[in-house]
Amino acid sequence: MKKISVLDRILLLATGLLAAYQVAAGIDGMEPLTIWFYTISFGTLLVAGLLLIILGFEGLESQAVIIVSALIPLSLSLGLVSEHLVGYTIPYLIFCGVGFIAIAITRFSVTSKIATIILAVVHGIAGLIIFLLPISLSIQGAMPAGFALVGLGGAVIGLGGLLLAFLKAGKPILSQKTILSLLPGLLFLMTAAFVYGFSFR
Repeated sequence: MKKISVLDRILLLATGLLAAYQVAAGIDGMEPLTIWFYTISFGTLLVAGLLLIILGFEGLESQAVIIVSALIPLSLSLGLVSEHLVGYTIPYLIFCGVGFIAIAITRFSVTSKIATIILAVVHGIAGLIIFLLPISLSIQGAMPAGFALVGLGGAVIGLGGLLLAFLKAGKPILSQKTILSLLPGLLFLMTAAFVYGFSFR
């Protein structure tokens, strides 16, 4: 496995600092539950970045890291749904809860291929919401145009998740070294897009 470089650590540290800023700054004018969803997402992103700095890319092999990292797209998409699609909050919360439990159980109880498929499906649905909802709201004029950057961040996290999912399934789109080289940069771009995008709301 590729060894983590100094540049990788700097990008991951910058990612963690951006996530920490978003947690500290918060997002005003929302229901407490929505704020909690966003806080969990950025807080988990902060922890995930620090774990990768400490453990290196070998940390991606840890089932616990994979399970905890699922909270990032699930919580962020939950925050978006609870803020902008209030009527769907409970059904989507149930989906996220079941999806998270399914990811946790299958990490240890079934073949890696089935576990990867479940991970990809849950991440994929959450990623589509993060990608499409902010862009749709911006186009409709319900949110400022800059809020579409949150959707751009969703596209970046979706790309990173797709690359990792195919790698885990044994059918990588790119080589493992290339994927791991791109990952810190993708995480930084994703977080920067999220933080800047949320500043427009």
